[in-house]
Amino acid sequence: MNAPTDDTTSAKPSNFLRAIIDRDLEQGTYASRRWAGTPGDAAHHAAGEPDPAKIRTRFPPEPNGYLHIGHAKSICLNFGLARDYGGVCHLRFDDTNPEKEETEYVNAIIDAVKWLGFDWQSNFNGQAQDHLYYASNYFDFMYRAAEYLIEAG
Repeated sequence: MNAPTDDTTSAKPSNFLRAIIDRDLEQGTYASRRWAGTPGDAAHHAAGEPDPAKIRTRFPPEPNGYLHIGHAKSICLNFGLARDYGGVCHLRFDDTNPEKEETEYVNAIIDAVKWLGFDWQSNFNGQAQDHLYYASNYFDFMYRAAEYLIEAG
């Protein structure tokens, strides 16, 4: 059997997410986005520096059990897209149900992400940053956002 004459082995796989990201990067849709260094609302980020990450994704597991194959797919998708596009993937634990959450599950999730070959570190312009977050650290922000949404109808 003859080898293919075109170079299909180096073509990047594509899907609708990559098409959207490619279009947004080409059009500069988020080129003026700012990042304040931690999660927050628009005012928080407006006070930040221009975002050095081309894209930001997140993997938000709930630490109430061990991961399954669907989680592995999400890890590979979100961390992989961030890696492929010069971005950052935030590992943000959705620890909003403390009765069912345990440190054992947090550690197992961290181990699974690392085992799949990913991490949540970034290094832009010589500045290393850790992108491991816990939703419980932002309850005040989420509460204010919920109040606003209720008042807005």
